[in-house]
Amino acid sequence: MAAIVTGLIPILRTAVDSTATYKGRTMWFGLLCIRLVTIFLAQFPWKSLNEDFHCNSSDVFCIKACFNKHFDNSIVMAWHFLFILLVLSVLLMELFSSHLRSSFQKKKEREMESQSEQEAVTDPTMTVGGRMMIDFHKSKSSVVVYLFSIMLRIAVEVLFVYVLFYWVLPKLNEESYLCHAQMFGKCSVQQCVVRGAAEKKMSVFALLFMSALVIVTSGLFGLYSIKHYLFNG
Repeated sequence: MAAIVTGLIPILRTAVDSTATYKGRTMWFGLLCIRLVTIFLAQFPWKSLNEDFHCNSSDVFCIKACFNKHFDNSIVMAWHFLFILLVLSVLLMELFSSHLRSSFQKKKEREMESQSEQEAVTDPTMTVGGRMMIDFHKSKSSVVVYLFSIMLRIAVEVLFVYVLFYWVLPKLNEESYLCHAQMFGKCSVQQCVVRGAAEKKMSVFALLFMSALVIVTSGLFGLYSIKHYLFNG
C-alpha cells in the first residue's frame, strides 16, 4: 500500500498545485490515479508467477527453461512502462500550459511598458479562482496541442490493449500445454500448467476495462474539442 500512496502523491500534488488549468484537466489526472490503483491491484496475482508455473518434471533447469519460453515477454514491466507514457501524455499539456502562461505574462509586461492598457495584446487565458484558465476559443495552437495529447493518450491505451490481448491472455490457458524446451539436448517434452489463471485473467479484464474507459472518454473529448473549438470557434 505504501507504494501506491507514494505514486499517487506526485500526481495529486501536480493536479492541485498548478497555477494553470484547462478543460478536462481534473478528469485526466483522476483517470491517471484510477489507472495507477488498477495496475497496483492487478499485479498482485502476478507476484507469484514463478511459483505458479508447474511442469511434470523434477528438473528445475528444464522447468525454468519452459517458463522462459512460455512467458517470453515482460508483462508487469510493460504495464508500468505504458503507464509512464500515459503520464507523459498528460504532462505534455501541463508543460504547454506552463509555457503559455509564462509567455503571455512576459508579453503583457512588455506591452504595458510601451503601450496603454487598452492596446495590450489579447491574452488567450482567463483567471478562475486565482488560477489561469486556458481559453481554447482564443488560442487554436492550444487546441492543437490538447488534441495531440488526447491522440497520444488513445494511442498508448490501444497499445495497452494490444499487449493485454496478444502478450498476456494467450499465456493464461487454464489447461496444461506441452513444452518443447530443448536446452542443450537435456530437456524432454514436458506438460506444464499455470496455476491461478482465473485470478490473472480477472486482473487483465480490469485493465482492459480501464483502457476502454480512457479510450472512449478521450475520443468523446477529442470530438467535442474539434467541433466546439475548431469549427465553432
